[in-house]
Amino acid sequence: MANTATVYARIDPALKSEVESILSQLGITPSSLIQMLYSEIRMTKRVPLSLSIPTKQPVFEGDLTKEQVAAEVLKGVEDAKNGRIHSLDEVDQYMREKFNSK
Repeated sequence: MANTATVYARIDPALKSEVESILSQLGITPSSLIQMLYSEIRMTKRVPLSLSIPTKQPVFEGDLTKEQVAAEVLKGVEDAKNGRIHSLDEVDQYMREKFNSK
């Protein structure tokens, strides 16, 4: 590894643990995050870096109550009545792009 410098920071242990868990899900080490943050600050002269775990996932019928399924079906009926429909190929393409599925 090239020459490096050390950055020390004191933070709440619970915060550290929670954030390191999130970073692990993102595949980023704390050191890598600090390196990215410092590089971004140098490049932009501000602190705009934003990383997040996607939270929007497809809805599966098995995860819904009967009432929720009924509400979703009614939404679909209303969409169809109003001409908001898509072919199976369009839906498949959208799902691949949105959720990186095969």
